[in-house]
Amino acid sequence: MHARVASFEGRDPSLTDELIQRVRDQGPSSVPDAKGFLGLFDRERGTALGITFFDSEEAIRNSEQAFEDMAQDFPAEMRGRRSSVEVSEVTIFEGDAERAKAARVSSLEGSPDSIDDSVSKVRAETLPKVRELDGNVGAIGLADRKSGRFTIITLWESGDALRKSEQQADRLREQAAQSGGQRIARVDRYEVAVAQELSGVRA
Repeated sequence: MHARVASFEGRDPSLTDELIQRVRDQGPSSVPDAKGFLGLFDRERGTALGITFFDSEEAIRNSEQAFEDMAQDFPAEMRGRRSSVEVSEVTIFEGDAERAKAARVSSLEGSPDSIDDSVSKVRAETLPKVRELDGNVGAIGLADRKSGRFTIITLWESGDALRKSEQQADRLREQAAQSGGQRIARVDRYEVAVAQELSGVRA
């Protein structure tokens, strides 16, 4: 399974609630072959991530026009600028994403040759410890085999639970990067405002 990750920036934060409602109303069904959708928003910075899940990269390519058409339904100041679109393999998908209210997105970078080893170590060493943290409701791993980037999204039942886990998360992230021979590129925190039709998504 693969994910199309669209990044947005420069939107008007005062329009966030209206944007979220419109995205919820559209839903994954408006994009052919989409299997589920996760909408992550940072109200203060005016940024967002739209993560749409598909069975294959081909299905993502076939849906690009639908995404372009959908963008026309949102005023530019509401949706912001689409700064990037990336396609990754879904290597981890566990827990109950539809319960999540907050997400921490950690991007690790390293050699493309080490992706499988990194995923295995995160699955075996990091995730069992993440599951033990209060308020964790799941995790998603996205691998870009071409660039060597591995993105770990941990999901939390509330923004408060996310904040309380920061110290442990910092330690686990450092250990995961070191174990996989990677560097931490960036860490972002978001409100999970949309989580739809994710029951059929699998790694």
